[in-house]
Amino acid sequence: MEETVQKGARYQRGMLPKVDLTGRLERSTALDRPIRALSRAIREKLGKGVLRDLLHGVPTGAPAHPPMATVTLGCWVATAVLDATGADPRAARTVLATGLAGAAPAAAAGITDWSVLHIEQQRVGFAHALANIGAVTLYSGSLALRLAGRERAGRLLAYAGLGAASLGGVLGGHLAYRQAAGANHAEQVTHLVPLGWHNLCELKDLPEGRPVARRLGYIDLFVLRTGENVTILADHCSHLAGPLHQGRLVSEDGTTCVVCPWHGSTFRLSDGKVVHGPATAPQPAFQTRIRRDGVIQVRPAQHG
Repeated sequence: MEETVQKGARYQRGMLPKVDLTGRLERSTALDRPIRALSRAIREKLGKGVLRDLLHGVPTGAPAHPPMATVTLGCWVATAVLDATGADPRAARTVLATGLAGAAPAAAAGITDWSVLHIEQQRVGFAHALANIGAVTLYSGSLALRLAGRERAGRLLAYAGLGAASLGGVLGGHLAYRQAAGANHAEQVTHLVPLGWHNLCELKDLPEGRPVARRLGYIDLFVLRTGENVTILADHCSHLAGPLHQGRLVSEDGTTCVVCPWHGSTFRLSDGKVVHGPATAPQPAFQTRIRRDGVIQVRPAQHG
């Protein structure tokens, strides 16, 4: 009785009960074993190289999956509009088929990104993928029915496919906006660091040749000393905020780089440019100078 009264009071105050289905999905461990096995198999199959970087979107500097998925979903929404308005069936078939053609590369990019996410994100991503597989299956059946001359049945199946794709879109939106999968997790130093030079520490306090973390105001920094030279990047990896100072140093085409210890994103130390994904956004870099008394001063490189 008391619970009913409390619910009634919330409705009177204009408050709606919270539906936390996605939150429950994030916390569910029921499918963790197949999720881990599948993601590991994908990572091992792709390895490191041009194909994986291309699917992540490294060459363009932005995740490849969202725009490709948007094209496919747009085609399917357009199919529903054409069906609902009684347009030429050939136009609906063409747009539907275009969406199906775009689904394959979008899925390839999406599953590549998914394989290097945190487990909570992967749980939602797995459901997102299942919904989209259902949508592709329904739309494929719709196209087959239309080509067989069964237009009405094809339209009904396409409407069902749009429902499945919409569910996939909701879950994808949760991944992107609530869980920040694909977002740039690197510090936005342009607005967190004031203009000008800032004292960081003394050169003698830094170990030789070993990355360490130092803090400048609100920002954690990756700091590497090699002799009298000091290289500084934002420490939180742009992919999922992994601590770069715990990563390993490697040489890529004769250039020193750091590899994120979490998911293997590789950044060039000289300017923070992405060499290998899954990260697509570069690490903010800093200019440095050493005062006569040995104090290192820094400022964001873009202020140069």
